[in-house]
Amino acid sequence: MRIIPAVITGAITLSLTYLFSHKLGQVPPMGNLLSPQTGFWQNAEPVGEFPQQSVKLPALRGKAEVWYDDRMVPHIFADNEADAYFVQGYVTAKDRLWQMELQTFAAAGRLSEILGPKLIAYDRQLRRLGMIYGAEKTVKEINADPAIKTAVDSYTAGINAYIATLTPASYPVEYKILDYKPEQWTPIKTALLLKYMANDLAGYCRDLEFTNARRFFPLKEFNQIYPDFIDATDPIIPKGTPYAAPTAKALSPADSIIAANAAYFKFKVEQPDPDNGSNNWAVGGSKTRSGAPILCSDPHLGLSLPSLWYEIQIHTPGMNVYGASLPGSPGVIIGFNDHIAWGVTNGEEDVKDYYRMEFRNGKSEYLYNGSYRKADIRVEEIKVRGGASYYDSVAYTVFGPVMFDNTFPDKVTSQSFLAMRWKALDSSNELATFYLLNKAKNYDDYQDALKRYTCPAQNFVFADKQGDIAIWHNGQYPLRWKDQGKWIMPGTDSSFAWQGYIPHEELPHIKNPERGFVSSANQRATDSTYPYALYGTYDVYRGVRINQRLTAMSAITPQDMMQLQNDDMNLFAANAMPLIRRHIDSSSLTAAQQPYWQLLSAWDCMATPDSKGATIFNKFWAKLEDTIWYDEMHPKDSTILGYPQSVVTLQLLLKDSSLKYIDNINTPQRETLTSLVHGAFAATVKELSQLNQSNKLELGKARGTDINHLSRGIPAFSALHLNTGGGTHIVNATKQTHGPSWRMVVEMADKTVAYGIYPGGQSGNPGSPFYDNSVNDWVSGKYYQLHIFNSSEADDPAIRYKLVFSK
Repeated sequence: MRIIPAVITGAITLSLTYLFSHKLGQVPPMGNLLSPQTGFWQNAEPVGEFPQQSVKLPALRGKAEVWYDDRMVPHIFADNEADAYFVQGYVTAKDRLWQMELQTFAAAGRLSEILGPKLIAYDRQLRRLGMIYGAEKTVKEINADPAIKTAVDSYTAGINAYIATLTPASYPVEYKILDYKPEQWTPIKTALLLKYMANDLAGYCRDLEFTNARRFFPLKEFNQIYPDFIDATDPIIPKGTPYAAPTAKALSPADSIIAANAAYFKFKVEQPDPDNGSNNWAVGGSKTRSGAPILCSDPHLGLSLPSLWYEIQIHTPGMNVYGASLPGSPGVIIGFNDHIAWGVTNGEEDVKDYYRMEFRNGKSEYLYNGSYRKADIRVEEIKVRGGASYYDSVAYTVFGPVMFDNTFPDKVTSQSFLAMRWKALDSSNELATFYLLNKAKNYDDYQDALKRYTCPAQNFVFADKQGDIAIWHNGQYPLRWKDQGKWIMPGTDSSFAWQGYIPHEELPHIKNPERGFVSSANQRATDSTYPYALYGTYDVYRGVRINQRLTAMSAITPQDMMQLQNDDMNLFAANAMPLIRRHIDSSSLTAAQQPYWQLLSAWDCMATPDSKGATIFNKFWAKLEDTIWYDEMHPKDSTILGYPQSVVTLQLLLKDSSLKYIDNINTPQRETLTSLVHGAFAATVKELSQLNQSNKLELGKARGTDINHLSRGIPAFSALHLNTGGGTHIVNATKQTHGPSWRMVVEMADKTVAYGIYPGGQSGNPGSPFYDNSVNDWVSGKYYQLHIFNSSEADDPAIRYKLVFSK
């Protein structure tokens, strides 16, 4: 009878062998993952000193060394540029390979290949955005520029040289968890990364919402709800700055855009976070203690682990640059060299328009200027893990890809074919701008670099050691007539097409202003006297606060600038609270409501992590906006509309407390602002009481910040429930999953002094002590002094580890 236990044991063994060696659903082969020889154990990294290592790579032209400092920031010293970019690709892949590849898979609409059929809808959306199409055009531009081609090809070769060293045991742990392997890097992946950032920063537009809104609101009311200019704005170029007469003008057609778009649209556009933006400023030597300019930059983007940025120094005979690089792209994006410093904030302009197309014979031909043209049909194969490929046919028109049609987003919704004209899909070579900035020596070099930049439009702030400071609202902005691009336009007539771009010399810019500083915080670039039409969704109060503080400050130090980057004053709330106090009768509040009103009424408008007043205000204002706008913005026919900006709502209420939108159109009685404020406060208190009972009323507990792993599904690889302050409208723009992704302060003295931090670590390996080592310091508002080495400092005690590269 011993054979029975033997058979059972054998069956169990065979079952476990199968279980641990095969993928079940989304669960990876556990045997491979748990194997001591090849599994996740192999990804653990030691804490402490690392020995010097030598790496021989035939592709190198000369010698190169990488010095890693105490935070594992690589400092590359190379005999020539090609080797420098080759080594940058190698060391970046060594730390961030999985992140680099995942981001390009996401940009290309290829996530279904590794994550299965649930991602098909996402992949279709990215294909219809034309991301691969745009990246292909960028590669052509790169190949036509010998210097940029050399940089990208060398960087690509460095990445692939590192990939060639990998075995299944040494794959980054995410490959093991998701059970796939890295593929070769190509230049189009770098181009896709740039398009990914363009979508994040220049993918926002409200054409569909605004077209629908014109069905409900007369033009006068529309302009009141969605104004071009907001009274409180303190623009990037100071008010009153004179502008020369425009040298170009867009001619508007006689036809009515509104009449041509009487239909409404239920298509929902997936928008990037409208708060994707940044702060930057530069103060001249007249306002600093040292007499040298100080430049500051902190881009506000989605926060993740591994971090968006990779800190690096690159030193060659013709260049010594330090700053934040994008894993997957050569060079430095925000940083400084021996002569200049620069930073960027998002321009916020809308550079995407939709056109209603008339097709026949399916999607093969469309009407344009009186005759039918053949569409260029791109058949997009979306490979699906565990299933058959999904094929999507995307029609390309004279304007660009047809984003929405009778098959997307679903086959049930039968609406017009909408083609998308998006600046990000034009031929461009943004890498040339950063390549030149990395080597720039003065204002003229900076200006020359910016001429090559098109999209996403950015405010490039500048300072140099000659004492100059400057800012350009830079990019290619469509030359539009008034209101062009706010609504869906007819695609059958070329008179509705873009008619060129605002000339570069006439873009908003300023150098060495009298006030002694330049700044931007995603606010409008100019006042209403600027002669060209610029449309977008702009911030207001961050710019106002920064300009107020910089105007008042003198003898400024880098530490003063760090405090300003971490400033928690909510100017929006400070302007809203007097209005709220006028419409709250505290004597009528219930006993349960009184404590919350006392906290809010006494609040100093500082959104610190321990502030209860900040939590109360944020939730109350959101509830009040809902109370005011929900009835107008949620019509019974399911039309997609959008609330006005919070700043607009506040400005309207400050001007007119009997504003018509206060009345609920769905009730017989006439509501007043006082009744709405009381109702919103009562509803908010019910939610707040639950937070209070859980001891989570403080901002850092009620909201806090979560820095999720890029997979979004591995909490152990994330940094969650961080005790942060700040928020929307605040210089410290930290939100729940969004905020300052790289803080930098650079003093351009004879010897450059620089400070920086980002919420993460240099390594993308969760098993490394340098994976998230900076997170807590970032939360606390701390900075690291950046090590700016020269070639004579090879024995500096801050250098912990070296890689020596040779042929």
